[in-house]
Amino acid sequence: MVIEKIIGNIATLEKRAPHIEKVYIESDHLVKRVQRVVTDHGKELGIRLKENRELLDGDVLFMDESNMIVVHVLADDILTIQPIDIQQMGEIAHQLGNRHLPAQFEGGEMLVQYDYLVEQLLQQLDIPYKREKRKVKQAFKHIGHSHD
Repeated sequence: MVIEKIIGNIATLEKRAPHIEKVYIESDHLVKRVQRVVTDHGKELGIRLKENRELLDGDVLFMDESNMIVVHVLADDILTIQPIDIQQMGEIAHQLGNRHLPAQFEGGEMLVQYDYLVEQLLQQLDIPYKREKRKVKQAFKHIGHSHD
């Protein structure tokens, strides 16, 4: 089976099928419009999205009256940075920007993929953080630029 469009997201669908199969995807793969995946029931699928959009956790790839196939994003190994004031936020944002590390923000937290050098930097700067396995809402993406 080849999936060419997303039906919707399980969080907002009014009508659901009684049985759910899951496709487990790493957050890095959410940006891929073309990929091959396998459901938790062993069913192979090709994804070839016609629209230019990324996959999201909870996206419904297939649905009929008895079954639906839903994307589930695997948890990432991340550092959850919790600066206590604007000074700490500025310091760590500047340092991470110099390293071109992508970050995401949820509430008062900055999320970055785990890196032992970043962890050492946070310890040196005495910025509160925790390392955890956590499901992110979107892929960590680099924003392209040059120093020309």
